[in-house]
Amino acid sequence: MKEFIFPKDFLWGASTAAHQVEGNNINSESWVLEHLPGTIYAEPSGDAIDHYHRYPEDIALLAELGFNAYRFSIEWARIEPEESEFSYAELEHYRQMLAACHEHGIKPMVTFHHFTSPRWLMRDGGWLDEKTLERFARYCERATKHFGDLIGAACTVNEPNISMLLSKMLPFKIDETPFWDTAAQAFGVSHDRLGLFQFVTQPRMREVILAAHRRAFDVLHSGPGNFPVGLTLALVDIQAAEGGEGKSAEFQREQSDVYLEQLRGDDFVGVQTYSRMMLGPDGMVKPGDDVEKNQMGEEYYPEAIGGTIRHAAQVAGIPVIVTENGFSSSDDSRRLEYFQRALRSVASALEDGIDVRGYFCWSAMDNFEWVSGFGPQFGIIAVDRETQQRIPKPSAYWLGNVARRNRL
Repeated sequence: MKEFIFPKDFLWGASTAAHQVEGNNINSESWVLEHLPGTIYAEPSGDAIDHYHRYPEDIALLAELGFNAYRFSIEWARIEPEESEFSYAELEHYRQMLAACHEHGIKPMVTFHHFTSPRWLMRDGGWLDEKTLERFARYCERATKHFGDLIGAACTVNEPNISMLLSKMLPFKIDETPFWDTAAQAFGVSHDRLGLFQFVTQPRMREVILAAHRRAFDVLHSGPGNFPVGLTLALVDIQAAEGGEGKSAEFQREQSDVYLEQLRGDDFVGVQTYSRMMLGPDGMVKPGDDVEKNQMGEEYYPEAIGGTIRHAAQVAGIPVIVTENGFSSSDDSRRLEYFQRALRSVASALEDGIDVRGYFCWSAMDNFEWVSGFGPQFGIIAVDRETQQRIPKPSAYWLGNVARRNRL
């Protein structure tokens, strides 16, 4: 491929999520879930990688590597640990994080909800409860009032379609496991009123989340600050195996299009892609044993990002930012090749006139990967969790150099 120059002001960044990197997020519902008897989590998040205290050095390192943007989330459970009790100290903490980004020439993209919610929200049904709309809007308004003038871009919620995607990929229904009943008891709600953002597939929850996005979109645009607002979606490159055209179209509609159509008129959509999914006449066709996979069992297919960018742009009709893309492996050479091939797909989409405004890899550092614990390694920066030392990998230097030069 000939040299490709990316558009001026293209965002080059890495992404994290608060619960996965900060540590000791004790007021969140995820902390509760991790410590339940019979939990499905491989291990608790604990100190994670202590980004809560080490963010100054982490942001400085990203800038040193060559990145000009950083996507991170703020934690609702810290800012509002009990309903209507807002913590000035935590709001100020995130303001200082934003200031550190600006100090190093980094544009901060803030995600207001990345899977985790305050544990008190679950007592009323979480994301199945109508009151969550106003509660989320109030939290967004309070946070923006404190540090909106420093935000570079904002995502309201992260991957509202993730539960739908997981329901197709997991070999069991999580709400039919003993863990689900234990969790419902822990929050004092009935089995069918446990509104966990990551796991519930009830259509009602999708309505609540998208309505919450709409309210938050308006709140964030009310200021202070002037920044683009969107949300992110978990998108797989859906491809049809022989005879699977019908199933592919059906799943594409269910998993992505019903969401993308709701985003028309937003400032951007965040596309988050790791692999493709093949669908035959009987449903998903799993990659064979001889196919290279990441540590999550997904096929090594870097070109998937090109397919999802094109589909998202076509259906939503708005600019695209790649807010997550990466490969989990202990072999960084495979991650490096993944980025090389993925960025060729991004460049190809740009050459075809698609409005792509940025690329954020997942993730900045090896971190806590939810139910999988600390096993999967997505980071371009390794972390020695005994000492919390940060060690950039070759992929970090390569991607940072592309970012610095703005060309591939």
